Amino acid sequence: MSEVQDTVESQETVDTRGDERIELLRADANNDGKTDVWVVDTDGDGKADLFQFDTTGDGTVDVTMVDRDEDGKPEEVVDGDGGHPPVA
Repeated sequence: MSEVQDTVESQETVDTRGDERIELLRADANNDGKTDVWVVDTDGDGKADLFQFDTTGDGTVDVTMVDRDEDGKPEEVVDGDGGHPPVA
């Protein structure tokens, strides 16, 4: 029996501290030449509050975490880009 993957992407959105997208870090964690991790400042204070991960290696965001109070503990974790897609 073959396993069928769910191809429907989540449309969940997350609220962030601001409306900016200042990428503090982009990383290629598995050396495939594509970004796998995005660390973003959304309010211009120089501190990361949005973290996104490509866990499948397809170049798109699979998991988004938001740390609205910037205490190092995410308040919300959702599937997909959380309404904040990376700029290509």
